[in-house]
Amino acid sequence: MDNFIYYTPTKVYFGKDQELKIGDIIETFHPKKVLIVYGSERLMNNGFIHKISNLIKEKGIDVTYFGGITPNPTLEKAYEGVKVARDNKVDFVLAIGGGSVLDTAKDIAHSLTNPDDDIWDYHRYIKSPTSSLHKGAILTIAAAGSEMSASSVLTNSKTKEKNGYLSDFNRFDFVIENPELTYTVSKYQTACGIVDIGMHTIERYFDVGEGTELTDDLALSVIKNINKWGYEAYLNPLDYHARANMMWASSLAHNGLTHMGRKFNLVVHKLEHVLSAFYPDVAHGAGLAALWCSWARFTYTANKERFLTYVKEIWGVKGNDDEAILEGIKKQEDFYKSIGMPTSLEELGVHPDDLEKMALHCSKNKTKVITETFYPLGYDEILKIYQLAFYKR
Repeated sequence: MDNFIYYTPTKVYFGKDQELKIGDIIETFHPKKVLIVYGSERLMNNGFIHKISNLIKEKGIDVTYFGGITPNPTLEKAYEGVKVARDNKVDFVLAIGGGSVLDTAKDIAHSLTNPDDDIWDYHRYIKSPTSSLHKGAILTIAAAGSEMSASSVLTNSKTKEKNGYLSDFNRFDFVIENPELTYTVSKYQTACGIVDIGMHTIERYFDVGEGTELTDDLALSVIKNINKWGYEAYLNPLDYHARANMMWASSLAHNGLTHMGRKFNLVVHKLEHVLSAFYPDVAHGAGLAALWCSWARFTYTANKERFLTYVKEIWGVKGNDDEAILEGIKKQEDFYKSIGMPTSLEELGVHPDDLEKMALHCSKNKTKVITETFYPLGYDEILKIYQLAFYKR
């Protein structure tokens, strides 16, 4: 087991009606003006944001708004939010939404206390934030795990780069998780969430490391639970029990718990980030579903023992050979199909001529190899995975 530091400072308010505490919670940070960052205008039109802002205003705290954050959030939109925040002299950021909104809010919060920095430099690992405004979140979709993670991801539309970076300043001070707020999430987005939550832990499980039996058991438990309860939420959107387990799995899958003692490298996420940078309309979870099984088929021979444990524990496969591993990968692929997820790039509208371009982008024009993984991936390997993933099986 590798040395590690486990740091999860985010305070979680979980359960029904927890959002009604928002005024009391924010008051403890003594802000004068809160910026509410959100995505869909539906939250404004249905009165939810007004309800939240009124609870904050009752404490004598002013509120301003920045909306319109889209899936696969862009750097350009984040720059707009930075301007709104500075013009309005906000001193607290509250994100209401899912991962895209939360990630945008993180960078906006950093910009207020690091005014000379370009936030894109964080995503290029040229600089790191040295401070941030206090910030909180109200989760309305369980998927990205941004509410408890140290990660933030933005897309630079001009350069077609989708980059994430890690910083402890990306941690929210608090998050409110009321599963009832996810009842209206569509079946498609629920399915995308199932994939993303699962993948955050699946990829950690297959990261390099040894002697991490407790961490492994925790990871396998999270994967089993998101498969079970995510599927129940997909079938029965108003099932509180299912939505609650799915929402909590989202947080545990991406707060660092399930890779402690192992290296950290979300390899398939890196392949997907290039995909959705080229095709911004591709939902992140859908892109992951289209890629993981091809990655697994291409790389499993370098880590057979771990793959065998995985397919036995998660998919109940028997046997100790290549056939058993391939059967387990097929079962995962069939699970994705059962929740309406794509299992090929072709289904996502990807043009075959773009596969080489994507591989070049992912490998930084053949200069970068994805290392610290049991099967390092350079340009040739990345291209092969994209090609394997192109046609539907």
